[in-house]
Amino acid sequence: MPPAFVPCHPGAAVFDAVPALIDEFHDLEQRMADPALHTDPSAAKKVGRRYAELTPIVTAYRDWRSATDDLETARELAAEDPSFAAEADGIQKRLPELTSRLEDLLAPRDPDDARDVILEVKAGAGGEESALFAAELVRMYEHFATRRGWVSEIITETSSDLGGIKDLAMSIRTKGSVSPADGVWAHLKYEGGVHRVQRVPVTESQGRIHTSAVGVLVVPEADAADEDEMLAEEMAPANLRIDVYRSSGPGGQSVNTTDSAVRITHLPTGLVVSCQNEKSQLQNKEQALRILRSRLLDQVHAEQEAEASETRRSQVRTVDRSERIRTYNFPENRVADHRTGYKANNLDQVLSGDLDAVVDSLMAADREAMIAAAGSGDG
Repeated sequence: MPPAFVPCHPGAAVFDAVPALIDEFHDLEQRMADPALHTDPSAAKKVGRRYAELTPIVTAYRDWRSATDDLETARELAAEDPSFAAEADGIQKRLPELTSRLEDLLAPRDPDDARDVILEVKAGAGGEESALFAAELVRMYEHFATRRGWVSEIITETSSDLGGIKDLAMSIRTKGSVSPADGVWAHLKYEGGVHRVQRVPVTESQGRIHTSAVGVLVVPEADAADEDEMLAEEMAPANLRIDVYRSSGPGGQSVNTTDSAVRITHLPTGLVVSCQNEKSQLQNKEQALRILRSRLLDQVHAEQEAEASETRRSQVRTVDRSERIRTYNFPENRVADHRTGYKANNLDQVLSGDLDAVVDSLMAADREAMIAAAGSGDG
């Protein structure tokens, strides 16, 4: 039996949810032990995701509860034997840290944080130079994923004549269920927007610095359970127009003699997704549906959050994904994020996948904004 819940300190409303979360955690444990659950992969994935979300909260509460019990015991013993006073003092000093950790885990957070993502990169203003930088951004995200132990996979890609990337979609996912704090979406949701680069292009003969831009779109990846629950009507066959065509390579060169490329248009919203990387038309269709499903899920969540609060996104995650969010200045080896004011002269390291400091600054700002919104009643 789990220990009875005891509030951390009187009037701490943030802890009111703990008893229900502990009950839910034990219910999930029982469900995961039932072999019948695992006959439905989508249901098992959903339960596993929620279990991973609750595990650090329950662990932190147990640590805090153990420390408070030990403190009470040590104080009782110290009344009879002064030698226990030092032990009580040691626990007393450790308790604020345990309380703070539990408070942080219970603070409001994005419900999608534990999800994997679909990340899309599109060359923008700047022609071939933009396409070349788009390829560098893709490598940056691949290296960042590798550093964190994640798995990246190119879903669809259109290359430029010089080896750049005109547009690309990739998935980045964890290996198994993780806590929200370690999720891919928790770290990469801030990357959506316009990334500006300033440098001398390889095509520039006069040595002049050019400015070009690359667009990045990041959405949490949807799964079969999401389609069953929220997207059944959106993904109905009547809402989809599916066209097939012959895939082509850089410069329009044909790379396939069969009509294996697939373009799916979502008629109600006008969203269009194309895939041509796979040799099989069926495989391209499945990959296109994967991207479309995730984009639609992102729209559903955006609408739900907009109804719940006019301030559904903090200043860190803007609704306008066309906003310039970051500048990469090669002559000064500088990266600057325009939302938080973060600047560092380690552009070469950032492009090698060392994004941690940049992402940490964004996560901290977003966290503060969410806590502030919750405190003002806007959450």
